[in-house]
Amino acid sequence: MARYTGPVCRLCRREGIKLYLKGDRCYTEKCAIDRRAYAPGQHGLGNRKKQSEYGLQLREKQRARRIYGILERQFGNYFDKAERQPGVTGENLLRLLERRLDNVVYRLGFASSRTEARQLVRHNHFTINGRKVNIPSVLVKVGDVVQVKEKSLSSVKFQELKENLKHKTPPAWLELDKEQMSGKVLALPSRDQIDVPIEDHLIVELYSR
Repeated sequence: MARYTGPVCRLCRREGIKLYLKGDRCYTEKCAIDRRAYAPGQHGLGNRKKQSEYGLQLREKQRARRIYGILERQFGNYFDKAERQPGVTGENLLRLLERRLDNVVYRLGFASSRTEARQLVRHNHFTINGRKVNIPSVLVKVGDVVQVKEKSLSSVKFQELKENLKHKTPPAWLELDKEQMSGKVLALPSRDQIDVPIEDHLIVELYSR
């Protein structure tokens, strides 16, 4: 499946905010947006015209896609599903994106970025309720237990992650067992528990056109 493989720092600069796509590097002075806080390209430093209402809505959708690493068609499918669910469509959309396995692995602290989490899931390092799962887009449910496979625990990578977990506090809708390297889904995330810089109502307005 096609996926963006270019320099991810350009995406942060295009959106004008940190998307934390490179994990720990984003917290250091090496972060590109701290060094070059303008859009990429030859016109990045020039004056830009005021964005239209449509432009703002489109920018918000692109920002959400890039944060979660979702392709265009995938994102549209998530929106359709969110629209069919009871409640507020924008909140439903973000809740669906948060429930993706790669995002849950990232939120629990088992990866430094969603990109890394996606790769680790694909390499068969995790189980859900004891069953091996290697599909990053799988949606977890309340009560599901996501755990690092026993065979993977001895690897240098996961030993380093286990050490880093000492300073990790997951969101309230997840429960983290730092010793067992597992996490449990306690509830579906509420909007105030989803700390992503996205104005979901703009995405709803875009798809409602």
